[in-house]
Amino acid sequence: MITIRTANERGGANHRWLDTKHTFSFSDYYDPRHMGFRSLRVINEDRVAPGRGFGTHGHRDMEILSYVVSGGLGHRDSMGTAEVIRPHEWQRMTAGTGVRHSEMNASKTEPVHFFQIWIMPEAESIRPGYEQKLFAPEEKSGRLRLVASREGSEGSLKIQQDVSVYNALLKGGEAVEHRLDPGRHAWLQVVKGAVELNGYKLGAGDGAAVSEESALTISAYDDSEVILFDLA
Repeated sequence: MITIRTANERGGANHRWLDTKHTFSFSDYYDPRHMGFRSLRVINEDRVAPGRGFGTHGHRDMEILSYVVSGGLGHRDSMGTAEVIRPHEWQRMTAGTGVRHSEMNASKTEPVHFFQIWIMPEAESIRPGYEQKLFAPEEKSGRLRLVASREGSEGSLKIQQDVSVYNALLKGGEAVEHRLDPGRHAWLQVVKGAVELNGYKLGAGDGAAVSEESALTISAYDDSEVILFDLA
């Protein structure tokens, strides 16, 4: 079973300095039909104006992944981390017992476009932690590159939940396949371009919830990028 969540169905708002789209209920956007999928709680697509961003605020008991599509995202937190996340870099922040951080556009002239993803952890009050890794385009061109997993397999970020996260860059006409073990589920998020998922066409910003399927085929109509979540 595949259920499509189109880009224009998402919630969100345009605050001038921030254009944000929420796949699931978040902040002032609430829809009881869309509170997440399995342990996947938030997928926000944000575009932040130059020199602007999110001031210091707190999180706890959440695994937070950030992925920059274009521009640079400055990050500072109460663990002493001060980094800039660039395109093709993934950041993992385990909020656990509590973390305070800020996220600011690192440029005074160019916008930053990024996705922020929240995954509910398998336990509460985990020790906070931070990772940031580059997965170069050649690592994920024409293939699903594992970027986050419970075990930190294949050099991926280590997250505290039974979820495997993949990132792929596909040229028009390319296809990748992914098998789901019995009882597993998936969410496909299109970052850019247009793809076909088991006969369903999805464009940029679209997502798809997958259950009771044993195999996924993702075919690109044109140059595309996708994020795939394999979920318990």
